[in-house]
Amino acid sequence: MAAIGGSNYWEDLRKQARQLENELDLKLVSFSKLCTSYSGSRDGRRGETSDTTPLLNNSTQDRMFDTMSVEIEQLLAKLTAVNDKMAEYTNTPGTASLNAALMHTLQRHRDILQDYTHEFHKTKGNFLAIREREDLLGSVRKDIDGSGVNNRRTELFLKEHEHLRNIAMATKENMTSQRGMLKSIQSRVNTLANRFPAINSLIQRINLRKRRDSLILGAVIGVCTILLLLYAFH
Repeated sequence: MAAIGGSNYWEDLRKQARQLENELDLKLVSFSKLCTSYSGSRDGRRGETSDTTPLLNNSTQDRMFDTMSVEIEQLLAKLTAVNDKMAEYTNTPGTASLNAALMHTLQRHRDILQDYTHEFHKTKGNFLAIREREDLLGSVRKDIDGSGVNNRRTELFLKEHEHLRNIAMATKENMTSQRGMLKSIQSRVNTLANRFPAINSLIQRINLRKRRDSLILGAVIGVCTILLLLYAFH
C-alpha cells in the first residue's frame, strides 16, 4: 500500500475495473443466450421445430445457469470492491487537484457496475419465471395425459348434462306457453259470459250438470264397490 498515494495505484485499480467489466460483459452475453435457448428448447419439446433449437437438455442448462449465476455474482462482488477502493483513493490527501477527474472516472465505473447488476438480475429473473411457468405447464400436461379416461368421462357427463338441460328448458317453455294459452281462453270465456248473461247462465248450468253427473257417478261407483265387497265376503 506504499503507492496508495501515487497515480500507479489508481491506474492499477482502473485496469482491474476494466478487466472485470470486460469479463462481465462476455459472461452476461453468454448468460442471456443461455436463458433464450432454455425457452426455445421448451418450445421445441412442445412440438415446435426450429433450426435454432439447442442440443442441450434442460437439466444441463439448469446446471449451467446455476454455475454462471455464481460466476457473475463473484465478478460483480469483485468489481464492487475495486470501485470501493477507487472511492477511497479519491479521498486520499494529495489528490485534491485531480479530484474532479478522478470522481468523473469513478462515477463512470459505478454506472457500468449498476448497469451490469441490473442486467444480471433482470435476465436471471426472466429465466426463473420461464422455468417456473414451464415446470407448471409440464405438470399440467402430465396430469392431462395420465387422466385421459377421466377427461373423456367428464366430457360425456357434461354433454349429457347439457342435453338434459336443453330438454328441461324446452319443457318449461312449452308449459309456460300452454299456461298462457289456457289463461287467454279462460279470460275470453269470462268476457263473453259477462257480456251475454244467457251464455253465462248456460255455462253455469253446464257446470252444475257436470257436478251432478260427477256426484251420481261417484254414488254408483260407491254402491257397486259395496256390493262387490259383500259378495266377496259371502
